[in-house]
Amino acid sequence: MTSTYYTGEERSKRIFAIVGASSGNLVEWFDFYVYAFSAIYFAASFFPSDDPTVQLLNTAGVFAAGFLMRPIGGWIFGRLADRHGRKNSLMISVLMMCFGSLMIACLPTYSSIGAWAPALLLLARLIQGLSVGGEYGTTATYMSEVALRGQRGFFASFQYVTLIGGQLLAVLVVVIMQQLLTEEELRAWGWRIPFVVGAIAALISLMLRRSLHETSSAETRKDKDAGTIKGLFRNHTAAFITVLGYTAGGSLIFYTFTTYMQKYLVNTAGMPAKTASFVMTGALFLYMVMQPFFGMLSDRIGRRNSMLLFGALGTIFTVPLLMALKTVSSPFMAFVLITLALCIVSFYTSISGLVKAEMFPPQVRALGVGLAYAVANAAFGGSAEYVALGLKTMGMENTFYWYVTAMMAIAFLFSLRLPKQAEYLHHDD
Repeated sequence: MTSTYYTGEERSKRIFAIVGASSGNLVEWFDFYVYAFSAIYFAASFFPSDDPTVQLLNTAGVFAAGFLMRPIGGWIFGRLADRHGRKNSLMISVLMMCFGSLMIACLPTYSSIGAWAPALLLLARLIQGLSVGGEYGTTATYMSEVALRGQRGFFASFQYVTLIGGQLLAVLVVVIMQQLLTEEELRAWGWRIPFVVGAIAALISLMLRRSLHETSSAETRKDKDAGTIKGLFRNHTAAFITVLGYTAGGSLIFYTFTTYMQKYLVNTAGMPAKTASFVMTGALFLYMVMQPFFGMLSDRIGRRNSMLLFGALGTIFTVPLLMALKTVSSPFMAFVLITLALCIVSFYTSISGLVKAEMFPPQVRALGVGLAYAVANAAFGGSAEYVALGLKTMGMENTFYWYVTAMMAIAFLFSLRLPKQAEYLHHDD
């Protein structure tokens, strides 16, 4: 069956639902990452020290704490989505992100309330970490359930369009502020502006999500196993392990060629920091744009084939690409090589949420997707930069390339466990 089954009105409703769900995803990731990009300006306000590096390390520690909250968020919001509906979970997650951002924007500094300032900053980041941890699984589940049959890959790809877009938007807002405000103004009060912008955007997204229709049925929500860990592992342990297996490699290579790559170009290839920033901004923009095309490709060749191509190409080309980037001198060539790497990653990210959602039945779908992703992402994606830099300091940088390659081979093997013909979600069509 193809998408021609739908009336024009039904298609419009579903497209609006995709926009509503993905708008919150963009806001969530904007709010989460704007912290990292503006930390250089507010670090001294919360962590007084004579050493700027110590200040940044403290803010980085708070950032990491938010990252580690994701598995808990995946569990809480997955349970909420499976037992009380996807819409409720989506609305609460974006409202929680709004509260966290507004809290940071209004926080008194260390000079005003002493040690309470960094403590409250940590609390705000823990709230945001819970929120973004729950966002992925619920959004992936909702978008997979509402997408038009025959075009699920295309519609589901917008989850990563908005995820990457949120990061790029965070960079853009900071860059604009740098042009409009002086260094002193940014450090005094300007750093609060992005968090206000994020809170306002979250409220707009909340209004959009209020009009979404529920995709889970009352019957599945009332199931005794709905949203429970026991229900998830009683009959779906194999599916959970499969999702963990390919998500570990997917998260690792995603963070390697996105967040870590800018540091890699500077520290290893010797590229000027500003040049590396321009290269990565261009590459990430192109990466965002290519997601729908790889999503459409998966609709043609099947999710399993896309995942097998991801695992195989990642295994073959990770070492050559990282070795080439290690000695690259031309910014354009660096852009080309990173874009090629991101093309390989796109076989996975364009259908990341969908291929997970299709592994679980409705009553444990959001929990299965959210928890498996959050655990693998925190363990392998979140640690990518630390492992890479740690091996580099030990003079074993090339070992990291083979580590990523090994995880890609594992992703390929787990992708073999996917059904040969994509199983359509059986709740609505």
